[in-house]
Amino acid sequence: MPASSPPPTDLDLRLVRYFTVVAEFGHFGRAAQELRVAQPSLSRQIQRLEQQVGARLLDRTPHGTRLSAAGEQFIPRARALLRLAAQASAAAREAAEPRGISIGLLPNIDVAAAVREFRSRHPEAAVRIVDLAWNEPREALLQRRVDVAVTRLPITARGLRVTPLHREPRALVVPRGHRLAGRQAVTLDAFADEPLISLSDPAWNAFAHVDPRPDGSRPLDGPRVEVLEDTLELIAAGQAVAILPAGLAAGRPDLVAVPVLDAEPVQVVLVTRAGEDNRLVADFREQAGTVASEAIDTESNNS
Repeated sequence: MPASSPPPTDLDLRLVRYFTVVAEFGHFGRAAQELRVAQPSLSRQIQRLEQQVGARLLDRTPHGTRLSAAGEQFIPRARALLRLAAQASAAAREAAEPRGISIGLLPNIDVAAAVREFRSRHPEAAVRIVDLAWNEPREALLQRRVDVAVTRLPITARGLRVTPLHREPRALVVPRGHRLAGRQAVTLDAFADEPLISLSDPAWNAFAHVDPRPDGSRPLDGPRVEVLEDTLELIAAGQAVAILPAGLAAGRPDLVAVPVLDAEPVQVVLVTRAGEDNRLVADFREQAGTVASEAIDTESNNS
């Protein structure tokens, strides 16, 4: 017969918090002052917690208290439990009465029109813009540092909802004076012998290098970077070139962006947590999608 599961343990979070404070101060008296409870009462509460856990968590010493072996194992999990409880409460409050949203942005992605429209519809809501690096959006969303991320593909979509917005053409970014800097456009074979800036994320690196290529050739790996600024500086120094969204080199007089005819455009997307029920997030998604559609229609009519 399979082993039976242990009975569930019902922990009182208030007692868990008391325990973490005692562990932090290493002294019942100072912890009682911090918690504003009587020391004998605090001692009894810790004993109640130990009964719930089924193990002694603290050893008394002549100078205070110290964690027992069981307490050493319990303390990091107790702190994590309290953090999760706080996050759960915050998420519930936010879902019930959201007061604002935080929007994470990658460099050179413009959502000003969507933000203006959102603010006109929700003047009471606070909007916070958070600058994100190319590899941060997924982590920032899952860690609840942002509610929305406007980013570029590729991104691991597991646990996320991904809404396409628009596409950006890609360009070969080279230093001014490079042999290709004066071209109106290029194809991949024009710079097949030049090293390309490399990224640590395999999916992003493959996309940035257009790898694999239709002719079966392999791009040359250049210096590895983690941030956009390093990419642009290495290009300006002549150490490598890069295939980037065309606008990323804007404002750099020492760099030139040459359209790459056979590089697939970059898809800009709006990403939220899967199952997100914040009504402000849903409304911003709608506004961003509407603005993107209107911009595409305008471009089509002007072409």
